[in-house]
Amino acid sequence: MMANLFSIFDPASTLSLPLNWFASTLGLFLLPWVYWVQSNRYHKMFSMISNQLHLEFKTLVGPASSQGHTLIFISLFMFILFNNLLGLAPYVFTASSHLAMTLSLAMPLWFSFMIYGWFNHTRHMLAHLVPLGTPGILMPFMVLIETISNLIRPGTLAVRLAANMIAGHLLLVLLGNQGPSLSSSLLSFLLGTQILLLTLEGAVAVIQSYVFAVLATLYSSEVV
Repeated sequence: MMANLFSIFDPASTLSLPLNWFASTLGLFLLPWVYWVQSNRYHKMFSMISNQLHLEFKTLVGPASSQGHTLIFISLFMFILFNNLLGLAPYVFTASSHLAMTLSLAMPLWFSFMIYGWFNHTRHMLAHLVPLGTPGILMPFMVLIETISNLIRPGTLAVRLAANMIAGHLLLVLLGNQGPSLSSSLLSFLLGTQILLLTLEGAVAVIQSYVFAVLATLYSSEVV
């Protein structure tokens, strides 16, 4: 039972295709061709969302940030959102439920922030290791705690996204496996429950994409 349950997260199991990681870019091919035309409603909707995200990320990064500065975080949000939402479709591999993908997103971002900060703003980075007002006797401990906190950031980013995607999918699969053993009256109740859970999972997909992008933005704001 457990092997069958977790097999939904096996890249080689979904539809028995070897290219299931291709699902991470599937969203680009599902967009209608008119989306790319500048004067249509799809483009206007995307522009409105992008501008709103730019204003929010600009507030986190700082007033000196430009559209190009926040573009990487807007793109990150959209990429994760596509993957999370596509993973809710039947027989579509959920790439964002794997640490292989989430770590591949979190590690380069964190590493680039650290390199940029330590090479260009060394004093600023050292000051972050000791919060303002820390007693002298506690400074060595605070440096150790802050260092550990910085080192585990990419892991927490990656695990948070993957764990939330796994939890929702497992719950949906567990409920779906109970269908054949239920009566018709209970089956209708189960169907309604799954529709509700699917709606909640859609909300989780959006929220987790936003949380990942916001945390990445906050980490970048500490090195400028």
